[in-house]
Amino acid sequence: MKSSVSARFNADLLEEQYALWCADARSVDPTWAAFFEGFELGVAQLRPRGEAAAAPAPAAAPAAAPVEAPPSEGQLAFYGKVVSLVYNFRALGHTQAHINPLSGPERNPRLAPSQFGFTEEDMDKEASNPLFREGAKMKLRDMLGALEATYSGFIGFEFTHINNTTVRHWVRQQIEAHALRAEDPADRKARALGWLIEADSFENFLGKKFLGEKRFSLEGGEGAMVFLNAILEKCPSEGVLEIEMGMAHRGRLNVLANFVRKSLTTILYEFTPNYMPDLVAGDGDVKYHLGYESVRELPDGKVRVSLAANPSHLEAVNAVVEGKARARQRLIGDDGVKTDRKRVLPILLHGDAAFAGQGSVAEVLNLSQLPGYRTGGTIHLIINNQIGFTTMPADARSSAYATDVAKMIEAPILHVNGEVPMELYWAAQFALEFRQKFGRDVVIDMYCYRRQGHNETDQAAFTQPHIYKHIQERETIGQIYKKQLVGQGVLSQEEADKIEKDIWDRFEAGHAKMVEMQASGDRSVFSGSTAVEQEDYNHAPVPTGISRDLLQHVGKVLTTVPESFNLHPTLAKRFIPRRQEALQNGGPVDWAFAESLAWGALLTEGHQVRLSGQDCRRGTFSQRHAVFYDSESRARYIPLEHVSPTQAKFCVYNSFLSEFAVLGFDYGYSIGAPNMLTLWEAQFGDFSNGAQVIIDQFIASAESKWQTPTDLVLLLPHGYEGMGPEHSSARLERFLQLCAGKNMIVGNFTTPAQYFHALRRQKMRSFRKPLVLMTPKSLLTRPEAVSTEADFLEGSCFQEVLPDPVHHEDPMQVTRIVFCSGKVYYDLAAYRQEHNITDTAILRIEQLYPFHDELVAALVAQYPGASKFVWCQEEPLNMGSWSYIFPRLEKALDRRVRYAGRTRASSPAAGSKARSYAEQKALIEAAFKVV
Repeated sequence: MKSSVSARFNADLLEEQYALWCADARSVDPTWAAFFEGFELGVAQLRPRGEAAAAPAPAAAPAAAPVEAPPSEGQLAFYGKVVSLVYNFRALGHTQAHINPLSGPERNPRLAPSQFGFTEEDMDKEASNPLFREGAKMKLRDMLGALEATYSGFIGFEFTHINNTTVRHWVRQQIEAHALRAEDPADRKARALGWLIEADSFENFLGKKFLGEKRFSLEGGEGAMVFLNAILEKCPSEGVLEIEMGMAHRGRLNVLANFVRKSLTTILYEFTPNYMPDLVAGDGDVKYHLGYESVRELPDGKVRVSLAANPSHLEAVNAVVEGKARARQRLIGDDGVKTDRKRVLPILLHGDAAFAGQGSVAEVLNLSQLPGYRTGGTIHLIINNQIGFTTMPADARSSAYATDVAKMIEAPILHVNGEVPMELYWAAQFALEFRQKFGRDVVIDMYCYRRQGHNETDQAAFTQPHIYKHIQERETIGQIYKKQLVGQGVLSQEEADKIEKDIWDRFEAGHAKMVEMQASGDRSVFSGSTAVEQEDYNHAPVPTGISRDLLQHVGKVLTTVPESFNLHPTLAKRFIPRRQEALQNGGPVDWAFAESLAWGALLTEGHQVRLSGQDCRRGTFSQRHAVFYDSESRARYIPLEHVSPTQAKFCVYNSFLSEFAVLGFDYGYSIGAPNMLTLWEAQFGDFSNGAQVIIDQFIASAESKWQTPTDLVLLLPHGYEGMGPEHSSARLERFLQLCAGKNMIVGNFTTPAQYFHALRRQKMRSFRKPLVLMTPKSLLTRPEAVSTEADFLEGSCFQEVLPDPVHHEDPMQVTRIVFCSGKVYYDLAAYRQEHNITDTAILRIEQLYPFHDELVAALVAQYPGASKFVWCQEEPLNMGSWSYIFPRLEKALDRRVRYAGRTRASSPAAGSKARSYAEQKALIEAAFKVV
């Protein structure tokens, strides 16, 4: 870049840059290009860009118009300075906008007229710009005032980073129309006052009735309620039927009570010291983590509003809300075929420190336009308290704004003063219109403050004494706005007081009702609970086998491609023929084929299937090929989309390189679409630790905390093949440590048929549980790890423990029983056969949790001579299943159980293939010799 447009203009430089632009627009800096784009529109007399074709002369040519002289060098320079002025106000006007209610705006010297070379004599010159107020002519001093009012008022606009010209111009037009809009109607102002007083009074009421109780109040940020209600008002006219919301704990109770409309009596009862929730199951959660949903009745229609439950992990819920929203969009799509993403609106509320600091924010923003994850745009509201717990912005981020991360997806960003209600109202409606028009995210950064400390027991003045002295002296926004409206004559003092009194009386009535119900033991206060009641987990076998006709039909579909399709030679010569032979010969069926057969059968039975993850279309190990690609055109063909004319929807998506956001999204999807089999696959099992927050805070515990069940399936490649630490272990021990109260199913299977039945069982049971699977790597192609056709047919089902397939003629001769799970079984079986060992039986614990102790005891009883019991695993002693399994086995057997496996280690696996093989050989031998 030779010079910045914001620098003082020089006529020679302007001419030089303009000439370059005329020759090739890409040869100059983008700021110059934007400048000349407007220049061309407004100065028709300037020389054309390239040679223009001459228009044909009319039959009777009219009198020639007088030829105007081309602009002089001085006029050209003045016009250039005007264009630069407008451009810079658009780009930098936000830096001097009055967005902080705690301080006045600071002038940006880069926007001073002198910076552009203007003198006092220029102020009365006529100025215009085609991209500002449609080229209206005005004096330069009037233009400066108009630019100030438009771009440096109570909203600071950031939109020049948007590269899409159509989007950028639309935003600009809305901004400039906003500056010229008529006075807001009195009834709108009155409604805004009601929302503010309601939010303010709610916090005051709780503070007086429950002194010292944590509530993470919205005080200082009550303007958020104007923003949310303004969106809600406009939803019916914009075609929005549902809102899916997510937020952290600050202000949640206020939003639950005054926006989602959770029962006030219930919320108040949750504050009482003897509160004991009516839980379906589990332990519950603190009141400021809970979710709720309701249907809001509006004059123009109904809108379902759902606020997702969220743990203390800030921003963790974002991806969950997006997944749930996409699921709801599919469920209510037009005629069941076309998905109309305009009908379900995701709204996410953030804190400023968390939005800038939490990496999950960037991950979720990156989801916004991806084919398998887009939700038609999300409205983000940042409740910018200008502090994070006790940390000031200067210590919390390296960027100028908390919102800068959103520029990567070219979202328009509006920084709004949180104490100017009508600006918040307009920003809300702008955000919804933008989202509905362009299907993209938009960010509203509401500058406000936090009246209390981090919570109501925290003393904020310890670390910010001057700021909090100033805050404590300020009236609330509700009272400030009330005085404004009375002073403007919008409301009388009596009318304003009545609004406040009516709200307070409603709170008092709710409290009196709560006290009365508590005294009488009336529990109907929980009648509005959104908890999902489930029957208890049981080990009853579930018939998941299918007819031979269905298996053959699905198998044929999976092995057929259109005649004109150019399938890759390897797939055409090996992959497809191998599956065709298995169908003809009754097997062998490998792991990936069994998986596709399970999905195909579910699809024909009306169950939708969704799989997402890194490279899952092909499969990390080239095993799946759920999508075929034409070798010449790369056109896609997905066999599972052609199982039946009436089949359910099949979706398979390669995710972007994320675990946290994608697993959170798919978890949310499983919540929003309970009839769909939703699966997430890690590229390697250990990569799932990048999503540990989602696993810990949602998948493992959501049913206990929030009574929100899911049957999401996690596919985690696992097995020790000498490929190093991260490519060996899925950290099985971590999942087993999370198991309690029948909260999820953890399995490590050994046969394709077991996998087939487990997937189908997820949709055949009358209760829902997450399924965490240690899926294989080498077993995908190991000749022994296959199943026959009979293993899939009617009458077959999943077996939580597999008996020894070797028939022992005299069970009394079996003195040793080796228990194992997963891939190590095949190494054990090979060693036993190679060494002709006849006194050892091998039992496979396919489902580790919930542990079926009765079945284990029954299988062991078949070997009355057994006196030695061993657990064999590939993982180190302090990992894998050992710590979990040995007390359960010992209790079921009433015998001591020995260990055969790797020694303790801090890393999951050796980095050397040779060392790994030596360790594997030793642990297999130990299984047959340890005493």
